[in-house]
Amino acid sequence: MEVIMYIAIFFIGLVFGSFFTLAIHRLPLHQDITHERSYCPKCNHKLSFFDMIPILSYIFLKGKCRYCKEKIQTKYLILEIATGIIFVLFAISIFSGEQNICQETIIYLVLGILYITALMLIAGIDKENYTINTGVLLYELIVITIYMFYLYMVQSININRYVIYLLVMLVLLANDTFYLKRRLKNNYVIQLVLLCIMMAVFTGEVSILLTVVATLLSIAFSKILLKIFKKKSKRIPVAYFLCSMNIIILIITNFLALGGYNG
Repeated sequence: MEVIMYIAIFFIGLVFGSFFTLAIHRLPLHQDITHERSYCPKCNHKLSFFDMIPILSYIFLKGKCRYCKEKIQTKYLILEIATGIIFVLFAISIFSGEQNICQETIIYLVLGILYITALMLIAGIDKENYTINTGVLLYELIVITIYMFYLYMVQSININRYVIYLLVMLVLLANDTFYLKRRLKNNYVIQLVLLCIMMAVFTGEVSILLTVVATLLSIAFSKILLKIFKKKSKRIPVAYFLCSMNIIILIITNFLALGGYNG
């Protein structure tokens, strides 16, 4: 039964990954991501159902658009597979120490997938456009708020510090949406602070400290690689590294029960 469950989660991850490829392209362009059908970015031809089956469509179409024969970027396939693997690893990190699958673990799995979804969208958009999408931050705030309510109702935690976190996040998000964009040419740093607070709420303070350290090391390592291969140094997508490291730390701490899920 566990194997079947993990296979199902992997396929759910593939579907989410396919959605991510669409959302990462459209959100910065302020295009609809729910009602408008997918289309080829080269010829703008709307895709059929059989053009959008994760992995299989890429294989059967030999990595090319059915209509214009333009090559489909490999990064889309990689993102689909990576999302499936991440979802499975996250599920294993939750259920590996559980003798019985209970309602609490299922709820945490769902909330965790929704949380990881926001991180992957933020990471993908930042890597491509060096910006953090405010709409995705708002979605992440909603997930975090639901998670805090879940902790209070199910695990009877002390809600006071989470209320403070929530108030700070609301203030930062409101400033980012209604004030800072008018005053600042770049509010990227404020958005990073907001993102870190959200991570601290969901993964715990220990995990966010580990995430920041891992992010700094990853950025330093990437800069070294750029120098070794004599490539021009571009802007650093800090949110991309931050989200990627937080997903990794979340899964690891769930296994070790340091700052993630502790049942």
